[in-house]
Amino acid sequence: MLLLTGIVAGPLTGFIRPDELFGDLLFPIVSLGVAVILFEGSLTLKLHEIKGLEGVVRNLVTIGALITWAIIAVATHYMLAFTWELSFLFGALVVVTGPTVITPLLRTMRPTANLANILRWEGIIIDPLGALLAVLVYGVIISGQEHQTLLVFSTIVLTGGMIGAAGAYALATILRRHLMPEYLHNVATLVLVLGIFTLSNTLQHESGLLAVTVMGMMLANMKHVPMEDILNFKESLTVLLISILFIVLAARIEFSQFMELGWASLAVFAVILLIARPATVLASTFGSKTEVAGKSLAQLGRTARDCCGCGLGIVRTQT
Repeated sequence: MLLLTGIVAGPLTGFIRPDELFGDLLFPIVSLGVAVILFEGSLTLKLHEIKGLEGVVRNLVTIGALITWAIIAVATHYMLAFTWELSFLFGALVVVTGPTVITPLLRTMRPTANLANILRWEGIIIDPLGALLAVLVYGVIISGQEHQTLLVFSTIVLTGGMIGAAGAYALATILRRHLMPEYLHNVATLVLVLGIFTLSNTLQHESGLLAVTVMGMMLANMKHVPMEDILNFKESLTVLLISILFIVLAARIEFSQFMELGWASLAVFAVILLIARPATVLASTFGSKTEVAGKSLAQLGRTARDCCGCGLGIVRTQT
């Protein structure tokens, strides 16, 4: 419904023109919104919820992501006649599922607890990792120097991890020691999250999403840190931000660009849904002793893939 609203308000009627409305602030606003969404999502990532499922989650965001990337890149190259460089870049962009899609789906479909936990963990963790993959591929395309790109990748991970950890400990200390009035907790947390994201990106480009994800995960698993009211506030804010982001980003769609790609784009779309995602899930769950039904995981994952390109995928193009 949000995508449909954006399409009607944007390309069909011209009622909303995001680029004219926001100008150069459009992508910074989108980036800050995604940062808040990722932080809120990572606050729900409690380690005890995936006990026994760690291997599946790990495989989905590592081996699974690489399988998805490779299949999509090959399909794009041969079906759309893209160069290998652009094909691998496109594959990196759509590796992510992302909390903007996964979280609303989980609330609507209500799958089993194990399945919901796996998909939520994958959607949140794969988001910053997918961004880093896109940065890596783009860096290799531009510079042609793999060793330099790997150095940048290491710097991004180190910077994002350290800044995120520092932010988590700072907020935990404030809350544990009651250094701030309770009525300011929500607003102060929001300011701190945006500050951590901006600081990390300033020190190392594209490390901000990783920083806020690390910050949220650490806070979620710290003891004696009162996060319940903050989480409730962030959930409400996330619903608002997701609504805005999908409408605004959908309003930027230009149908002429899809027409230029032709029917082959639908073939690539079918490969993503019917081949890439199921192969990823089967490889990631192979030999696992979890109670998760791989078929159900693949089906819900394909539904998420249906929407991911219009959401966070567009944000990645600012690279």
